Amino acid sequence: MFKKLLLPALAAGAALACAPGAFAALSSTGREFNPAVGLILNGHYALYSRSVTERQMNGFLLGPDAGLMAKGLSLDESELDVSSNVDDKFYGFAAISFGESDVSVEEAYLQTLTLPAGLTVKAGHFYSDVGYQNSHHAHTWDFIDIPVAYDAIMGGQYGDSGVQLSWVAPTDIYTKLGVELMSGGSFPAGGRADGGVGVKVLFAQFSDDVGDSNSWQAGVSWMTADAIDRPSLSGPTFTGGSDIAIAHFVWKWAPHGNWHERNFQFQSEFLHRRENGVVADSASTGNYRGTQNGWYLQGAYQWMPQWQVGLRYGQADASNSTTGLAAATPLAATGTPRRASVMVEFSNSEFSRLRLQYNRDETGAQGDNQIFLQYIMSLGAHGAHQF
Repeated sequence: MFKKLLLPALAAGAALACAPGAFAALSSTGREFNPAVGLILNGHYALYSRSVTERQMNGFLLGPDAGLMAKGLSLDESELDVSSNVDDKFYGFAAISFGESDVSVEEAYLQTLTLPAGLTVKAGHFYSDVGYQNSHHAHTWDFIDIPVAYDAIMGGQYGDSGVQLSWVAPTDIYTKLGVELMSGGSFPAGGRADGGVGVKVLFAQFSDDVGDSNSWQAGVSWMTADAIDRPSLSGPTFTGGSDIAIAHFVWKWAPHGNWHERNFQFQSEFLHRRENGVVADSASTGNYRGTQNGWYLQGAYQWMPQWQVGLRYGQADASNSTTGLAAATPLAATGTPRRASVMVEFSNSEFSRLRLQYNRDETGAQGDNQIFLQYIMSLGAHGAHQF
């Protein structure tokens, strides 16, 4: 029963915002010409104790998307979702992301519905299934920001153009295996190396119920990325190879599957990256070899309808070697970037959320006290999320 309530998207191999199975009857009703449309509104107020303009982490060249959220009042990454069966063989989904000054394609892909033997093909632009949090849209997160390990190692979320082949095994324990070929245009890759197939991903996910109140998921994944002149927030570019391994574990509890009354979710990931190549700034070029790790633990507990609290702690560390650079870079610095977070949120319904969050952020040279007030509102169609 619990899996039916909390994992409605798993068995169908669901997309992030809507499960294809939810639209299985569309081709016989003409609904394919009237797709489901949803709008997610997401905004925040941010207060920082230090006058910082960009994020820095000792030991890491951060990706362009790993910067600080805007101070004061701001419209965050909101999105317009459109989804439908194309016909009896294909499902389509698109999420157009917009903020105060930019519009971009967050996801836009086709996915097969009727391949035999548990196989599914996805093609287009989408979030990779590497790791756990990477594939989840921001409005489904339990905290306003992504864990520090993702900022340091993944540069935020990795989304790219590509193709994915996945297989759900006919086993009692839910088992999903997959492979992805991606263009490599986004951090931690860059420059669309290898003829526009600069990233390869392998992943395995396992899940099962424990009684009628508990469910878990565990997984491992591996990414190899080739970068050509990959930009960073701190200036230097990187050309070379980046290999990332991620392990995750998630546990969900709700009494007899009734997640509306009370529920708890524990989530954890460990990320390991090795990079080898050349870094270059305006004055010099040098060799770089690095080994970097990051991890986080978090829990979110809804103790009564509408109210939830959460705690999270994460950190990262790096061991790098650089030669030939004329100026110092974050790669040469040592330290342990870390962040502790606590949040409380009120959800008047499953379509509205107000969240207050405090961070003690020690990712830079000095610690920072950060306070966020966030709203997330869902209008229109809004299908099942991933586990």
